Amino acid sequence: MSQSIPQTMRAAVLHGPLDIRLEERPTPAPAPDEVLVKIKSVGVCGSDVHFYKDGKLGDWTVDEPLVLGHESGGEIVAVGSDVDPGRVGQRVSIEPQHPSTSSAETLRGEYNLDPAMRFYAVPGTDGAFQEYQTIQSHFAFAVSEAVSDDAAGLMEPLSVAIATARKARLTVGDRVLIAGGGPIGLLCAQVARAYGAAEVIISDPSAERRQIAARFGATAVIDPFDVDVAGLGLGVDAFFDASGASSAVVSGLRNVRPGGSVVIVGMGDTEVPLPIPVIQNNEIWLTGIFRYNNTWPTAIGLVERGAVDLDGLVTNHYPLSQTAEALASTTQPGVIKSVVNPHL
Repeated sequence: MSQSIPQTMRAAVLHGPLDIRLEERPTPAPAPDEVLVKIKSVGVCGSDVHFYKDGKLGDWTVDEPLVLGHESGGEIVAVGSDVDPGRVGQRVSIEPQHPSTSSAETLRGEYNLDPAMRFYAVPGTDGAFQEYQTIQSHFAFAVSEAVSDDAAGLMEPLSVAIATARKARLTVGDRVLIAGGGPIGLLCAQVARAYGAAEVIISDPSAERRQIAARFGATAVIDPFDVDVAGLGLGVDAFFDASGASSAVVSGLRNVRPGGSVVIVGMGDTEVPLPIPVIQNNEIWLTGIFRYNNTWPTAIGLVERGAVDLDGLVTNHYPLSQTAEALASTTQPGVIKSVVNPHL
C-alpha cells in the first residue's frame, strides 16, 4: 500500500439502535483482486435507516458493530497484486457486492441471488460510511468527469430501478404506474422514461412528493387518500410498488392490463393478501427484485448522456461525524436523498 495512505481511518460504526459512534480503525488493505477506494460520497438508503433505528431489517440483525452505507463512489488509491496499477487515480462507482464465483446463481448470471453473498452494510460485512473501503476490482466501475461524486454513489439505487425496468420488460410507448414517490420511485420513473415509456403515473399520499415527482419523470400524479386507485381501471403495461404498503400493491395490481407486469420493489409489509383471480385470469406477471446484476454499465451510460438526473435528488450533505444526523434526516420535509461525504 502507498505510504501516502494513512494507517488508520475514521469510520461511523453502528453498535445498536440509534447508537452510531465515530471510531478510528485500521485502513483496510486490498486483497490481490481488490482495489482500495477513498470514499468520496455515500447515499443514505432506507435499509440503512432501518438498521439504525431498529437494529435489524427483515431476517438480518445487527449483533456486532457494523459500518452502514452501500451507495458509494470515490477514487482508487491502491490496488491488489493482481490488479493493473494503472487503475490508481480512477474515479469509480462501487457495486457493493461480493458473490461466490462458483455458486449456481453466479454461474447463471444471477449473482445477486447468491446465498453466500457478502454485501456492504449487511451484518457481517462493513459498508462505506468510512474514509476508505475495498471492493473487488471488477465491481469498481470507472466514471467520467461528467459524473459527480454524489452521482457515482447513487448509481446503486439507480441500478435498483434498472433491474425493475428489466423485470417488467419495459419498451417504447409503455404506460407505467408507480406507488411511492420516494427516491426509488423517482428513479423508477426516470428509468421508465429513459426506456421510452409514454406515460408514468406516480401515486403518493404526500403532496410534496407528488409535486417533486413531476420534476423527475412523472406525467401524472395521484393522491391515494383522495382517489380510489384500485377502481381507476388504468390498464397500464406495468406497475411498480416502491412503497411497501399492502394496499398499494393490491390497488396497483388491479390497474394492470392483461398480460402486464407487476414488480415489487419496496420493502414493507411481509405478507400481502393478493387477488388471485385477477392475477390468474389476466395472466399478470408478478415478481420482485433483490438488488441487481449487470446494471452498472447501463446506469453509468444513462447518467453520462443526461437521461437520468441523480444530482437533482440530493438535498442534504453531511460530514462523517454527522452520520447519525444524516440517517435521521430522511423523514424531514423536503428531503429526497441525504448524502454523507466521509472526508468532510
